[in-house]
Amino acid sequence: MGLMREAQDRATVENRPMVEPLQQILELDNTQFLEALGQRVGLPVVSMASINSMVAAMDLMSFPDMLRHECLLLRDTEGQVNLIVSDPFDQKLRQWADANLDFAYSKCLSHRSDITAYLTRQEKGLRAMESLGGGQGGSVPLQDESVEELSFRTISEDASPVIKFVNSTLFDALRAGASDIHLESTSAGMVIKYRIDGVLSTVGSVATSDLAEQTISRIKVMSELDISERRVPQDGRFRVSLQARLIDLRVSIIPSIHGEDAVLRILDKQSLSDQMKGLQLTTLGFDEDVAAVLRGLAAEPYGMMLVTGPTGSGKTTTLYAAISEINTGAEKIVTIEDPVEYQLPGVLQIPVNEKKGLTFARGLRSILRHDPDKIMVGEIRDSETAQIAIQSALTGHLVFTTVHANNVFDVIGRFMHMGVDMYSLVSALNGVLAQRLLRVNCKHCEDDDYPAPDLLKASGLHEDDVAGWRFRAGRGCGHCRGSGFKGRKAIAEVLSLNDEIRELIVARAPIRQLKKAAQSNGTRLLRESALDLVRRGETTLSEINRVTFIA
Repeated sequence: MGLMREAQDRATVENRPMVEPLQQILELDNTQFLEALGQRVGLPVVSMASINSMVAAMDLMSFPDMLRHECLLLRDTEGQVNLIVSDPFDQKLRQWADANLDFAYSKCLSHRSDITAYLTRQEKGLRAMESLGGGQGGSVPLQDESVEELSFRTISEDASPVIKFVNSTLFDALRAGASDIHLESTSAGMVIKYRIDGVLSTVGSVATSDLAEQTISRIKVMSELDISERRVPQDGRFRVSLQARLIDLRVSIIPSIHGEDAVLRILDKQSLSDQMKGLQLTTLGFDEDVAAVLRGLAAEPYGMMLVTGPTGSGKTTTLYAAISEINTGAEKIVTIEDPVEYQLPGVLQIPVNEKKGLTFARGLRSILRHDPDKIMVGEIRDSETAQIAIQSALTGHLVFTTVHANNVFDVIGRFMHMGVDMYSLVSALNGVLAQRLLRVNCKHCEDDDYPAPDLLKASGLHEDDVAGWRFRAGRGCGHCRGSGFKGRKAIAEVLSLNDEIRELIVARAPIRQLKKAAQSNGTRLLRESALDLVRRGETTLSEINRVTFIA
């Protein structure tokens, strides 16, 4: 009791929460102090990772109230409402909660720094919107009344709980930097997931089937889809306004055994434009050696530079970076894309419109009559596009393009499947880049973390192989939403064609022989590049095992 009285006296004199001087007196770190305090007051402790796995219950408590009382009201994955506080001795908060929270909730304990980090991220967005909302310079006027404005103010003012829930989900996803929102129906309701840095994470749930159906119906209304049709897939799009910029969302709704599922792809072109300013190959994370090879391929007078990888591996962004570096204005550069993701200054960009008959193949034929020096084809999907692209590369044009394949060697089989003549392909092809995106450790919470022996073995490594490696991993914090990762970095393998490799491809030599010749020519495999990042402590073994094959 003496410690408590001393802490209370300090808090009164210094006008701050009692938990702060109490932690200083006990000389404990955040984790130790939370455990001790939780045992003392009989409250369960909630970590930053747990906070980020929940969704804000803005339909029950507004953000200004959370900010004013330094608390969080969140729903967990099971729909349970949790009031998370940092100071269990705060009498004002207790009295306010008793008077205003007329619903069932569980009280939990978290560190003040974690609650403050969560609230600060949201407060920054609020202040930015308030400063831009008055019609000052730089704001985007809303020409269309159907555009949904997202802000803490508009969300708190929504009368309908369904509209409030949908808008707060959209707002949180955009603030978190998600690329997709997944609404997955279950027998009991709905699970909400965000794709952040290429990985899905569950952020919340809907407790009842009725609310889940109403949520999907609301998405349909915003996308101008048929709300009565639940048996066939539907695709649409809508637009929202956030921080005075317009953001497009592409919607795909498909029936499932429990109702309907929806995926919302976020197309934030202004954010992408900000990221693209000054874009270069090295800013994407490529090693200097790989970047040098790519610059050499991009500087060739003619031929084809091919980038391959699965969906979402950053192929188009790499081509944008390569084109940006060589775009001096002295040559005509034309692209055909589906869709045009980012506007390149000084480059003629043509969007594919298959409904109107403008396919990759037809557009490419027209481009060739437009006197181009360099051409970018967003993706080779069929034999006709492949034939025209190869012919363009053989007739004095430098062609940048992408194709879906797992590595630089699988590309050969992909073109063979399209019926492309191998001799024409190797004559046109200058080089192939295969790439992946790996999440990197959060710089705010990373720490030394030697992997378990089982993980080393599963990764194809022995303790002798990793002697001197600097293993690091993120612990999870407010900056990374508890994931331990923040941002992504590109890894690559590059196959530059020489006469030996061309002869092997034409002769349809076994992949093992082709791989050996490529490695002799300086090709480093994706797995080797990934292991280099682990060796330097930039990512983890678990992450590279998720993205690359174990040799």
